[in-house]
Amino acid sequence: MMDHLANTEINSQRIAAVESCFGASGQPLALPGRVLLGEGILTKECRKKPKPRIFFLFNDILVYGSIILNKRKYNSQHIIPLEDVTLETLPDTLQMKNRWMIKTSKKSFVVSAASLTERKEWISHLEECIKHLLSKTGRQPCREPAAPWIPDKATDICMRCTHTKFSTLTRRHHCRKCGFVVCADCSRQRFLMPRLSPKPLRVCNLCYRQLLAEKKKEAEADRRQTEPIPSATQGYEPSSGDESDKSDDDRAEHWPAESEFYTSQVSWSSFHS
Repeated sequence: MMDHLANTEINSQRIAAVESCFGASGQPLALPGRVLLGEGILTKECRKKPKPRIFFLFNDILVYGSIILNKRKYNSQHIIPLEDVTLETLPDTLQMKNRWMIKTSKKSFVVSAASLTERKEWISHLEECIKHLLSKTGRQPCREPAAPWIPDKATDICMRCTHTKFSTLTRRHHCRKCGFVVCADCSRQRFLMPRLSPKPLRVCNLCYRQLLAEKKKEAEADRRQTEPIPSATQGYEPSSGDESDKSDDDRAEHWPAESEFYTSQVSWSSFHS
């Protein structure tokens, strides 16, 4: 880890530059002990199409946002605590190379780097930071990451009923539990999932039934735990001189074309030392 950079002037200047690029739309990033380890442009698989995003790796958080003007102006800032992050390397596709998934309890998404070397650097630095944080806090890695959304263009038909075809008039929807692309008829239900949102979210019919079954099972388990345990002296009546015990109840620009991005051999990321 680069703890030697903490509280140094160069580190403070780097963090201040990032804050300046996000401007008033971003949150303050400077904290005692926080170190900016690296930054770079990665391609994020979004719902409509892959888009370039600027990423900043700190020793405790991952920050990313949309690029308005590189190294000068960004917006749509997102901050992810590294304690909540797990990573998964993914195979290449025809459209995206050097891919991996960033998984958290609230949101999971796929990114890709301009080269295999760059992907290895990002994953290596991320894993080192995550390991260091977990060992320091004693927390366990995220065991229930949110499902990534399947991109709209991945399917022309509903992934649940498999017969509704999407069109200009027939919209695509996403189940917030499984991430599938579904039609309106297959996703009319809403369900409260507190770790994702304080409001009930759209879910597909299959996930809705599964969530209801889980909720019913949990309620049954809670009910059993609160049931009074039969007393060994049930039915015994004390003499008039005894007193019964009292109840315990009383006591949330422009970028290179895709092919050029992958073949330019230009490094789009850098890490500090």
